Amino acid sequence: MSISTKDKLAWTAAKLFQEKGFDGVGLNEILAAAGLPKGSLYHHFPNGKKDLALEAAALADREMVRIINDAFASAETYRHGVSTLFHKLAKLFELLGSHTGCPISEILFAGPDRNEFRTRSATYFNGWIACIEGHAIRLGETEAAAQQQAERLFISLQGCWTLARANEDSDQLRRAPELLF
Repeated sequence: MSISTKDKLAWTAAKLFQEKGFDGVGLNEILAAAGLPKGSLYHHFPNGKKDLALEAAALADREMVRIINDAFASAETYRHGVSTLFHKLAKLFELLGSHTGCPISEILFAGPDRNEFRTRSATYFNGWIACIEGHAIRLGETEAAAQQQAERLFISLQGCWTLARANEDSDQLRRAPELLF
């Protein structure tokens, strides 16, 4: 399967933004890493880096929702889904490397239009929480408990990823379910 030029640019930017932050990556570096000419960037992203960052975050959001849904798909209990999710994230952490931050916050917590970026971040993060909450309800939790558990899981996930990054140790993510239950 061939990846489109637009997606190649967005995936390359997402990876570099996760590693270096929005302000730490220039357009020339993204183009060089993608192996594409400058014209392809402005063809697909007329507003340059800002549009590219928004698309990279959207791709990261869709991938995270896919990972969440996959982790809970065959779970018999909420706890089992949580455990599977953290194990999947530990594997992702190992694949991406310990220098890689949260795909959304590393991309969108910087940049020229901070209000739009923050609003988009809130939309994505609240979407992840709602996705987890839906799985918790499906697995027998009350709506109130599901919302609280989903928020706790999101906060724990962010903290565990940061701690794993600081300690360069994916086991921080694998141990998280023990701390939650």
